[in-house]
Amino acid sequence: MTRFESPLAGSALHKFLIIHRHLRQYGRQMDDQGIRPRQFSVLRFLQENGPATVGEVQEYLYTSASTASTVISQLEESGLVSRTRSEEDNRVVIVELTSAGSALADETPLGGIPLLRRRLRALPEERLRIIDQALTDIMELMEVSDTE
Repeated sequence: MTRFESPLAGSALHKFLIIHRHLRQYGRQMDDQGIRPRQFSVLRFLQENGPATVGEVQEYLYTSASTASTVISQLEESGLVSRTRSEEDNRVVIVELTSAGSALADETPLGGIPLLRRRLRALPEERLRIIDQALTDIMELMEVSDTE
């Protein structure tokens, strides 16, 4: 904290920077295991929810359709997921884990955003409201749009 910050503002910034650093370190750990954090998130999503459409993966990642497709393609090229057309609607593509993808999801330590997702689900509604408002405030302070 500098002499120009209030102790509470300095503490809040410090905690934010610790989270940011932790996410970057977790991302590097994933890189060391040969997988990107976003790819690992898809593996965990499929492991916990079963086969999903490309649109469901896109929604889970909060990304564009092209980004979700790219992540899925990378996972497919690595033999971690497979894609098939839906029998009910040929336009729909279903993504599911291969045995290698399932094994990697099992072996990789849960951390970063996948861990946050899991633990947020367990919080009471009131705590979630408080966290949501605090994050909204941070976004506004940093002039971050939710469309970025």
